[in-house]
Amino acid sequence: MAINAPYRLAEEIPGTIPVFPLPRAVLLPRAELPLNIFEPRYLQMIEDSIRGDRLIGMIQPNEPEEGASKVPPLYPIGCAGRLSSFAETGDGRYQVVLTGVARFRVIEEVSVTTPYRQCRVDYRLFAEDLVQGYGEDEVDREALLKTLANYLAANSIEADWSGISQAPTEALVNGLSLMAPFGVREKQALLEAPDLRTRAQLLVAATEINLAAGEADENGTLQ
Repeated sequence: MAINAPYRLAEEIPGTIPVFPLPRAVLLPRAELPLNIFEPRYLQMIEDSIRGDRLIGMIQPNEPEEGASKVPPLYPIGCAGRLSSFAETGDGRYQVVLTGVARFRVIEEVSVTTPYRQCRVDYRLFAEDLVQGYGEDEVDREALLKTLANYLAANSIEADWSGISQAPTEALVNGLSLMAPFGVREKQALLEAPDLRTRAQLLVAATEINLAAGEADENGTLQ
C-alpha cells in the first residue's frame, strides 16, 4: 500500500512519536501491518494520530523480570509506520493498517500526559530504509522461496505462488518477516538485521529451525 506522504530523508520524519508496544509484532519499511485496536489508550492514540502526523512507532516490550516495574521496558529498536488505512467497526474498535516507513533507535521515552507512551527517536542509522528496494540484489531469493515452500507444505498451507513469484524481493522478505510465527527475540533479530540480505538469511535459518523442531515433535528425535 502506497502512502500519500513519502519521506525522502530521515530528518523529515517526526522525532517524537507515539509508540505501540506489542510482543511478536514488528513492522518493516513498506510492509503492511493490520491491527485491531480496542484498548481505550490505543483508541486515543489512533484518534490523535489521525489529527497529527499519522505516524506510530511499533516496538516490542522487553518484558521485565517478575517483581519489577509494571511498565515494561522497550527494545531499543522499532519501526515507524504511517496510518494508511482506518475503519470503524461499529462496536467501539478501530481496524487500521500501518505501512512501514523507517526503523528507529529510541533515544528516550518522554514524559507525557497521554494515556499511551511516546518516545524521542533517531532514524539516521536506518536512512537506507527510505530507499525502496535497497539491497534486493544481494538476497538469495531462490533459497528464500525454497524454504517458504517447505514451510507451507509442512503446515498444509496453500499459497498463491503466482503472486509470490511476482512480488518484489523486498516486499517478500519484509512481508514474510511480519507474518512469521516466531517469538519475540527472533522477531527482534529480523527487525534489527543490518540489511535485507541478512534479514533474509535469518528468516531462512529461523524457519528451518522451526521445521526441524516440528519434525522432532513428531518423531521424538531431531532430524
